[in-house]
Amino acid sequence: MKKLSVSLSGHQTSVSLEQEFITELQRIAKDNQTSIASIISDIDANRLPNTNLSSAIRIWVLKTVHK
Repeated sequence: MKKLSVSLSGHQTSVSLEQEFITELQRIAKDNQTSIASIISDIDANRLPNTNLSSAIRIWVLKTVHK
């Protein structure tokens, strides 16, 4: 597990993710010419209530990779 720090709505936050998910987030951000923070901000805004942000990121990455 690694901690990934990003700014969401002006607040610094960190999420714990496996390196493989961080690597995929980096690849997706590069492919889409956007930032990891922007992707995580979108995930945060659209996640279901009571869903952990780290879990929401993992699910989003899996769905994105398997499109």
